[in-house]
Amino acid sequence: MKAARIVSSVIALGAVSVAVAADWPQFRGPERTGLSKETGLLKSWAEGGPKLAWKATGLGLGHTTVSVAKGKIFGMGLVGEDEKVWALDEKTGKALWSAKIAGSTSLQGRQGGYGSRATPTVEGNFLYTVGVGGEVLCMKVTDGTIVWRKSLVSDFGGQVPTWGYSESPLIDGEKLIVTPGGANAVIALNKTTGATMWKSELQNRVAYCSALAATVNGQKQYIQFLGSGVFGLDASNGKPLWSYTSPANKQQISCSMPIYQNGMLFAATAYQTGGGLANLATGKAEEVYFLREMQNHHGGMVLVGDYLYGTGNNSLMCVEFKTGKIVWESRSPGKGSITYADGMLYVRNERGPVTLVEANPKEYVQRGQFEQPERTREPAWAYPVVANGKLYVHDMDTLLSYEVK
Repeated sequence: MKAARIVSSVIALGAVSVAVAADWPQFRGPERTGLSKETGLLKSWAEGGPKLAWKATGLGLGHTTVSVAKGKIFGMGLVGEDEKVWALDEKTGKALWSAKIAGSTSLQGRQGGYGSRATPTVEGNFLYTVGVGGEVLCMKVTDGTIVWRKSLVSDFGGQVPTWGYSESPLIDGEKLIVTPGGANAVIALNKTTGATMWKSELQNRVAYCSALAATVNGQKQYIQFLGSGVFGLDASNGKPLWSYTSPANKQQISCSMPIYQNGMLFAATAYQTGGGLANLATGKAEEVYFLREMQNHHGGMVLVGDYLYGTGNNSLMCVEFKTGKIVWESRSPGKGSITYADGMLYVRNERGPVTLVEANPKEYVQRGQFEQPERTREPAWAYPVVANGKLYVHDMDTLLSYEVK
């Protein structure tokens, strides 16, 4: 394992490439990979981190990772006894609207509170989201008017999981993919009307993941990590096609979205389990390797080139995707969530610190780290978001916007 190297945080003066505007309209970005195509971003941070552009408060309790689209920022939170969806002005952080979608939901798991978990998915003039108690909604982005709503519990027989429904809806063509769990674990709704298009013939416990659309062996599929494993479903009718159960833990707590590329699937969980790579070329999931060290809990992973980055065992790791070889690891960023943009990894420790790290497959190179102001006592589970030259850090009632262009 190669030695780590930490570089002092100094902003270099010189030529800066032109930034490419890039919205972040859904969980983990435009393609749900955690990768931004934006360029022209800072390659290092001064002591104390990048410049704070603005701060918004009064957003309610919750762990929603924000979405950014068409000049607006969208999120959710529990304000008093009301669960709300809200919109802010992207440039100023000024509140544009806030709409109640449900009352409060008492969860079995107190850790992290009872607030929202999902990220609103924005497409055109509408957003789609899931409340912590299982409400599925289509709303107008202009003012938060509810177009239609369904309940994963009362309409589809789901059961609110221990820490609440945490899924961010997937929009694919006319379909909206959500996961009630139970007898029909995954369902497809018409995004315009909310009508049921299909129910999967798959009985399984709902976990805390969001679905991914992929083309596997020439066939459109939806990939979802449920309680007992990762499943591939025929996109046209929800028929189960394959499963990969090795990464699932005994507690059936699956939080991080799997990574898929060119017929290969990587998935991981914590709780003394780890992650594995499966080859889907034959129509079945054939395991290539299993890496106990990659116990990625809820912060996700990113695949940059041929290397996988994510946190496991309280350290950030770089892993050779095809072989499972650990190239390096560092405990400096700690355990948390990860986003990639312009050659850099933005790692947010669940205890609060945010670290800038080179996506460097040769060695660990840290380019900055800062503690956010007014940190709450709750876990920092919301992922960092990089969009249009800004870094967004959401901590319960507060959203911070930093200049990283």
